[in-house]
Amino acid sequence: MTHNRLAKMFFNDDSDDEFHLLATMIEEEEMANEDQTPHRPGSIPGHAVIRRDRVQGNDRLYRDYFADTPTFGPHLFRRRFRMNRPLFFCIQHAVEAYDPYFVQRRDACGALGLSSVQKNSAAFRMLAYGVPTDSVDEYVRIGESTTIESLKKFVKAIIAVFGDEYLRSPNSSDIARLLEINSDRGFPRMLGSIDCMHWKWKNCPIAWQGMYSGHIHEPTIILEAVASYDLWIWHAFFGLPGSLNDINVLERSTVFKDLTEGCRPQINYSINGHEYTMGYYLADGIYPSWSTFVKTLSSPQGNKNKHFAACQDLQGKM
Repeated sequence: MTHNRLAKMFFNDDSDDEFHLLATMIEEEEMANEDQTPHRPGSIPGHAVIRRDRVQGNDRLYRDYFADTPTFGPHLFRRRFRMNRPLFFCIQHAVEAYDPYFVQRRDACGALGLSSVQKNSAAFRMLAYGVPTDSVDEYVRIGESTTIESLKKFVKAIIAVFGDEYLRSPNSSDIARLLEINSDRGFPRMLGSIDCMHWKWKNCPIAWQGMYSGHIHEPTIILEAVASYDLWIWHAFFGLPGSLNDINVLERSTVFKDLTEGCRPQINYSINGHEYTMGYYLADGIYPSWSTFVKTLSSPQGNKNKHFAACQDLQGKM
């Protein structure tokens, strides 16, 4: 229809109305074509752009903790990052080599983006303290969406890089090292300490709060862990409701799966004339009286028992 009207227009110049009609038709067609053309997403209407000055934030973070003479010394770094600085650098370099997302780049305008130290520091702070993204943004100068993305990529990189070495049960060489060190610490043939802790579940659904509430009187999720003296957690069983106790968790745990299947490591030693063929774990008094548990004394009497209870409690918490 459009082409017929245009032909009539060019072959019949009786009236100027045809010119106005043609102009209107062309304008309508251009508007229709614009509606059909795919648009690339641009700036979000109403979205406020915050000039965080990421370079200044990186410089301040570097001066405070990572310079040769930092504002806050090694003891404050250890307290605030929950690790020493060489370990932080070791993890940072490993994560940066695994995922190029953590490598500092320049954008299309040539401006420097967030550094690897900023992204890793934001992830460490959120994991160590459980703080929201806003508290990280104030100091590190990193936005909410970028913080969440950095945290997710950081966790995936840690599992991929260090999972085969640390997220596993101890092998023969590990067991030999643990036995030797624990023997020097006063507990020969000890493999580690076992205990449960409750993590508060702030956003627990109302319908589940009764099942996940126990002696703490608020919803929690239980974590059972076995750790060595240097905080190597080689067993973690997480997710059971807080209404259970340590014994209920132990009955569902896989910590002694190899032991029940006869695949336990061979450990031979003698104490007070009794021969033993398995290692043991330090545990609280609630655990059952198994030969693989060495429990504390609830009411020790005499200097010998008091000394043992104090040493057991000290080693169990380290």
